Amino acid sequence: MGLEFVLATANAHKAVEIRAVLAEVGMDVIARPVGVPDVDETSDTLEGNALLKARAVCDATGRPAIGDDTGLFVSALNGDPGVRSARYAGPAAIDSDNVRKLLSALSEVDDADRAARFRTVIAVAYPDGSAVTVEGVLDGWIVEEARGERGFGYDPVFASAELGGRTLAEVSAEEKNAISHRARALAALAERLRP
Repeated sequence: MGLEFVLATANAHKAVEIRAVLAEVGMDVIARPVGVPDVDETSDTLEGNALLKARAVCDATGRPAIGDDTGLFVSALNGDPGVRSARYAGPAAIDSDNVRKLLSALSEVDDADRAARFRTVIAVAYPDGSAVTVEGVLDGWIVEEARGERGFGYDPVFASAELGGRTLAEVSAEEKNAISHRARALAALAERLRP
């Protein structure tokens, strides 16, 4: 049996990606227990929010826990939506609201100036109080309109040269998991935790 961690996220899409990548290196991830509430993301950094989530679940379960936070940083918007990516269009925003607001904010921005970067930070918190953080980055740009039926969040509007100009929503889960910001952070975590 490999290493086992409790997952802080309740986001089903993220959980599938995390399980898929970590299973390949012999790490098991178990779902967050039902009674453990969501954690308020009060930090101004991805690192801070990932640690808040991991520590809360570790404290609640007494087991090592994995927390993550991801932000989309758009150059033309001075790094926005950044650490507030999930709540860009408001606290109750859904993915389509956030995408609509992003495309509206970029409506007057030329294609050449739509550079963006996805950044994921993953934190592991241990019962002894220690913690580890790693990150993964994927560079690309924001397209003018959503493309593709897969993925979630900003995937339909984020394209990358590493995907031949396709968006993250236009590629298979396997293609995405090979190069995504989250996959890279998970690979860094696997490397860090390897015995």
